[in-house]
Amino acid sequence: MSEIIIHEDENFERALKRFKKKCEKAGILADLRKHRHYEKPSEKRKRKLNAAQRKTKRTRSY
Repeated sequence: MSEIIIHEDENFERALKRFKKKCEKAGILADLRKHRHYEKPSEKRKRKLNAAQRKTKRTRSY
């Protein structure tokens, strides 16, 4: 759970920006998007295999 403390002299927009940055760093939104729909185990394996192939293709091009 991410939380921030708003100081007395702090602007609300600035506090909101700090909160969003903290949530992004914690990976909350990415995790939420990943679990939005059920993914079958076969689809998960296929997605991971494709990601690994893309990664090796990028490193081999040098």
